[in-house]
Amino acid sequence: MATTLVDVLVHVVFSTKNRANLISQERELKLFPYITGVVRRLNSRVLALNGVEDHMHILVSLAKTIAVSELVREVKKSSSRWINTTGLYKDPFAWQRGFGAFSVSQSNLCEVRRYIASQKEHHKRMSFQEEYLALLRKHRIDFDERYIWD
Repeated sequence: MATTLVDVLVHVVFSTKNRANLISQERELKLFPYITGVVRRLNSRVLALNGVEDHMHILVSLAKTIAVSELVREVKKSSSRWINTTGLYKDPFAWQRGFGAFSVSQSNLCEVRRYIASQKEHHKRMSFQEEYLALLRKHRIDFDERYIWD
């Protein structure tokens, strides 16, 4: 077979440094399109993107030429640099060091899109920490809670 065809869908979650409430709805209007552009430059596609004041969720169709860690590193690096050079924030902005990435099947795509779209409503009932721990457990990822928060 001469052509390489892939379908890799990934739900990525990461927070602001120390889970600071820095992403207002007004800032989202500029930040979300910027992040979408970064993902597009990496030959990948944003299928859903949303978040609240202290974290983001991105559903990505990953290009066949890039690793998840490389995509997230570039999204976080580029967006924090952009935020810090545009004056969008008065204080220096940074994302947390780590991230969560969860595989998504085509059969579950619509459900994950709905989940990401409902973030603002969802977080009226649950904190980021509670949500993140629930995602790790749902996906059966081994973790030591001492090392997942920064």
